[in-house]
Amino acid sequence: MEFSEVIRTRRSVRKFSGKQIPDDVITKVIDAARIAPSGNNRQPWSFIIVKDPARKQKIASACYNQSFIAKAPVVVVCCAQPYPNRYEPWEESSYMADAVIAVDHLVLAARNEGLGACWVGAVGEQGVKETLNIPDPVKVLIVVPLGYPESASAFNDNCSRKSLSEICFKEEYGKD
Repeated sequence: MEFSEVIRTRRSVRKFSGKQIPDDVITKVIDAARIAPSGNNRQPWSFIIVKDPARKQKIASACYNQSFIAKAPVVVVCCAQPYPNRYEPWEESSYMADAVIAVDHLVLAARNEGLGACWVGAVGEQGVKETLNIPDPVKVLIVVPLGYPESASAFNDNCSRKSLSEICFKEEYGKD
């Protein structure tokens, strides 16, 4: 698939078919996240692949009862290790930016493989940490349910977005 089609048709998918994801496809998707850039190449992220129905249900409950999470064949939990950064504006938050870039790589790779994904940021961290035995100081940041979409129309290309002139300025803010 052309990269422009991947980014143009990536959508948050919350309804999955029952089809299982082959392990080699999961590996491709996680590997795309692995090679994402990070500040000073720290690569503070880690990913936990969850297939067990009971664990997926506990994760969904911890994520403010978002039940669609448990219905995905695979749930990927993105964790990251905080690290110090003396530069503004990120400072103590740099690890989060790094993890977000990696997850973006992951969801785009998922789309390229025909998988639906939904980036879930509403995460009850303590419940997920307990379910997956995640130690401190590792932080749970994002949960990504993965699966083949229930409907072929899941990747439609008619999503409303602001125009380029509304978000892109030349030389100064607000200048076109």
